Amino acid sequence: MTTMTQPVDIEGRRLELSNLDKILYPEHGFTKGELIDYYARVAPVLLPHVRDRPLTLKRYPDGVEGKSFFEKNVSTHAPDWVRTVPIETPESSHGRKSADFALVQDLPTLVWAANLASIELHIPQWTVGPRGERRNPDLLVFDLDPGAPATIVDCCEVALWLRDELTDDGLTAYPKTSGSKGLQLYAPVQTRSDDRTNDYAKRVAEKLERRHPRRVVSRMAKKLRVGKVLIDWSQNNPKKTTVAPYSLRARSAPTVSTPVTWSEVEACENPAELGFVADEVLDRVDEHGDLFESLLTRARPSL
Repeated sequence: MTTMTQPVDIEGRRLELSNLDKILYPEHGFTKGELIDYYARVAPVLLPHVRDRPLTLKRYPDGVEGKSFFEKNVSTHAPDWVRTVPIETPESSHGRKSADFALVQDLPTLVWAANLASIELHIPQWTVGPRGERRNPDLLVFDLDPGAPATIVDCCEVALWLRDELTDDGLTAYPKTSGSKGLQLYAPVQTRSDDRTNDYAKRVAEKLERRHPRRVVSRMAKKLRVGKVLIDWSQNNPKKTTVAPYSLRARSAPTVSTPVTWSEVEACENPAELGFVADEVLDRVDEHGDLFESLLTRARPSL
């Protein structure tokens, strides 16, 4: 099969974009070209949230209905202008002790990643320094996952309880959709060790489970999650990653992990109210700017 390519120049970087007409979301006819266009247009608000965070690519070369794979080690095919950083990967299924992760620092690198059919972008809750040294976590995250028949509407109620808990502890929470069926809360923090955010998040999740045992669960076992909202605190493990703000998701539609307002969370009565696809997110950015901007600029209380 012949691969159709189109050369482009982006901020002085040469790229060969390929198979732009390839359909990645069959139910919506959303193509690889549209994927690249989305990421290029959302870049001004997306890039600040992934900068200096080693990127795990989730690639779908045959679209969302085909096989996918996570890619961490990109050094073998990345252009020499893509900055990479070696990160230890003792848990690697490939037996590698480390992998060269890409750092998406600019628009050319983001477009390069999108051209690999990297539909989803996943990042840790920590950054690396100028020499590649890993810093302590600077974000606290809670991933709220509803167990059917619970929905994102139930997640919204739990998110409000979580917000109150964090506020009482001097933390400011920011909500975004997961882009799938749940909701995620972030809070900027500063920490002195890797385990601070994980330990704190676990305590808060267990506290809410004790307070609302019929609505909340803090343990992963699926048999415990029916009709409840799992507060997944384990996303704070330094070895784990979470989908980045403004990342597309590999669902039947080109949904996006979308920052939302607390007013939207409080008012949500139907799951469709907090489901956004690529074009809608671009319109939201035009209207609201980056609802997660303060996550980067607000003072970070110690945890």
